[in-house]
Amino acid sequence: MNKSVKVELNCPAPVNEFDSITIGHGGGGKLTQNLLKSGVFSLLDNEWLREQGDAATIQLNGKTAFSTDTFVVSPLIFPGGTIGDLAVNGTVNDLAVSGAKPQYLSLSFILEEGLEMKLFQQILHSIRDACEEADVKIITGDTKVVEKGKGDQIFINTTGIGEMHSKSKMGMSRIKKGDAVLLSGSMARHGITIMSKRNGLEFETKLNSDTRPLHRICLELIDTFGSQIHLMRDPTRGGVANVLNEIAEQTGKGIQLNEKVLPVEDEVAGACEMLGLDPLYVANEGLFVAIVDAEIAEECIELIRKWEYGSSAVAIGKVTEDHPGKVVLHSAIGGRRVLAQATGELLPRIC
Repeated sequence: MNKSVKVELNCPAPVNEFDSITIGHGGGGKLTQNLLKSGVFSLLDNEWLREQGDAATIQLNGKTAFSTDTFVVSPLIFPGGTIGDLAVNGTVNDLAVSGAKPQYLSLSFILEEGLEMKLFQQILHSIRDACEEADVKIITGDTKVVEKGKGDQIFINTTGIGEMHSKSKMGMSRIKKGDAVLLSGSMARHGITIMSKRNGLEFETKLNSDTRPLHRICLELIDTFGSQIHLMRDPTRGGVANVLNEIAEQTGKGIQLNEKVLPVEDEVAGACEMLGLDPLYVANEGLFVAIVDAEIAEECIELIRKWEYGSSAVAIGKVTEDHPGKVVLHSAIGGRRVLAQATGELLPRIC
């Protein structure tokens, strides 16, 4: 006698009726396609994404810069930005300070099961807006979903390609004694904004992250001064102090800073004092350090101050053959102290 077997069929759920990310959204089927079509492709639409191929085909001309970065900031939404625009601006800026005009980005998500669709859409909108501001195109990418508890809502990777400016001659080997060290604006705003949000701190003046694209002003400096711009860096994790330590170590030269002129906004300085942090070691996302020929330092500062975010630009020090490999801060009261490289992560999940 044949026994009947009861078979339970699991019918697929309607693809449009989800308030949050499910494991099915990473399966490569209808849910994945719906997620991409209703969000990523529609918001970031361009000729490359419409092809939906396994690779984007582009034409590169001349020397090209290539950079990648991954973003894990917490919280995902913070005053002045989101993890989305941070991911775009972060890679745009890595290309910019390398002397390149950013053109194309890849965009990859690792989404945690349970991420609210509303939040994901907000992040996608911020990515679109950041791309429009920076005039870059997202031409390829990837989406993966992990089980609840194996991620932290969303991680983003962006990889960027840009055409090098023909006048860019930057490199560690070009730095020499007497070069001026310039800073494009006030320090520590991004890192302190994130920490203030985490700790529920409130100030009379609302703090916002300085996340923004830097390529226009960086390229203008290179276009105007060419090979007299010896190096540029964006002081993200580890802040200005760590970037300058890397430069000193790699060149074998010393860097002397003047504490009196270091640009730090009052509310940022106050927050740093409350949290026991040194602004020189706190992350920035819309700031760059430039090492330039001393002869053009003042002209560079004037040009940066004409930029909409550059009113606080200043020369903060110089390159010296004294104390090789070290960064030394000359304090406001006449003392000196060595700014050592940070040995650990001062502010975790900051970018």
